[in-house]
Amino acid sequence: MIRRARLPAALLAGALIASGCSPSAIPALEPANSSPTPAATAQAAPPFRTPFLPADRTPTAAAAALPSPAPLPDPKFARENGEPAPPPAEPIPFGPQVVNILLLGSDRRSGSAFRDDVLILVSLDSDEPRASMLSIPRDLWVYLPDQGMQRINSAFLIGEEHSYPGGGMGLLREALQYNLGIPVHHFVRVEMQGFQRLVDALGGIEVLVSCSYTDWRLESPEAPPQDRDSWELFTVAPGRVAMDGELALWYSRARARSSDFDRSRRQQEVLRALYRLIQQPNLLARIPAIYKALARNVSTDLTLPEILNLAPLAAEIGPAAVRSRFIGRDQVVNYRVPSSGAAVLVAKPEALRALLQEVFSPGSALDGGPLAGLEIELLDASRRPGWADLAAERLAYAGVATLGALPDGSPASQTVLIDTHPDDDPARRALLEVLGLSASSVLEDPDPTATSRFRLVIADDYNPCFDPTRRRQSSGG
Repeated sequence: MIRRARLPAALLAGALIASGCSPSAIPALEPANSSPTPAATAQAAPPFRTPFLPADRTPTAAAAALPSPAPLPDPKFARENGEPAPPPAEPIPFGPQVVNILLLGSDRRSGSAFRDDVLILVSLDSDEPRASMLSIPRDLWVYLPDQGMQRINSAFLIGEEHSYPGGGMGLLREALQYNLGIPVHHFVRVEMQGFQRLVDALGGIEVLVSCSYTDWRLESPEAPPQDRDSWELFTVAPGRVAMDGELALWYSRARARSSDFDRSRRQQEVLRALYRLIQQPNLLARIPAIYKALARNVSTDLTLPEILNLAPLAAEIGPAAVRSRFIGRDQVVNYRVPSSGAAVLVAKPEALRALLQEVFSPGSALDGGPLAGLEIELLDASRRPGWADLAAERLAYAGVATLGALPDGSPASQTVLIDTHPDDDPARRALLEVLGLSASSVLEDPDPTATSRFRLVIADDYNPCFDPTRRRQSSGG
């Protein structure tokens, strides 16, 4: 058996349920072959030539050489009109100990037409051990083998309708390999009823909400959605928020007053909450019942015995070893398709490649950066429940581990970063950037006996809101 089978049951079980953040109508669970972001604003088409047409050649005075016979394009990698496809992405190298699971959730409510509006790739490395979660925007404009240029979220449906080898998942696998250079080893597709039912069966989840979010929500699950009076503006405030299945689903899917990038952020918050819950030791015995509960709402190529065999690694992957990454505004540009007027996202090749290498390569920029191996003692001096947990989670996004969140005795009014080995070095500057703090927040307190260099005292003034879909390399986060 290859080593990639050592997948942690905790994150895998999270994969089985978190991709239900958007609805899909899926057959029974059997092995299958087949600061917050602002609301999006309408923009005119950017003034550049479509990147998918060959550029005009610059004329020269040199005599034209006799043309060489052009090789016929492989039909699998040509557009429907016979034009060559854009070049495939350079493959991302993965060792045999890595397993990549694609989480999918579709927008199908009735009928046969649907799109996959949730695409999150979970990559697990049993050697490190480490996990990476990459959110892929649904409107990413990609090449689908044999089908031409399409949104990535239409790949599954097109593969099903056109009887592509391997069905919808076969086409989606090839599209991700071709456009991102990422192989998909397993997949999980969950419909929203399954997600909601499972969260309720688990007794709810506690989501670390970093930014306040307000959007339209039905007054009650029974209210008719076609009636305007059924809707009300609902706000989820920052903090450790207890959510049942219905609220978790709404929080993961709402985007009327937001954007797909911000929705990706909230989806990963929910996924991380599920991961924390599933790490509890008593959950292992409940996995068969969970698997059975999902039978009508999930399609996957993972069997129950495979999942149960993966449990030992679960406790080894702590929060700081779970990377949350996003193909976001730094890696794409807005584009309007000339033939249809559709608004899509076109990748910036160099920026996208840099992100993928950072996320998936061993010994990445994160591991070798100024925050590598850093642990911080966290003290809670706030009067706001969950405030220290939000700081710990923000640090975890940057790969920084925290040593507890002990109360600091009396409440404080100002958040302070205590440096026990004072040095205005890259580590301290990067840490301030990750936390959104200024240099005035540093208190130098030399202490040669300190077990950790930094102590972070969280007070009422701490602002937990940050946008992980936009990252600066200098921060390491």
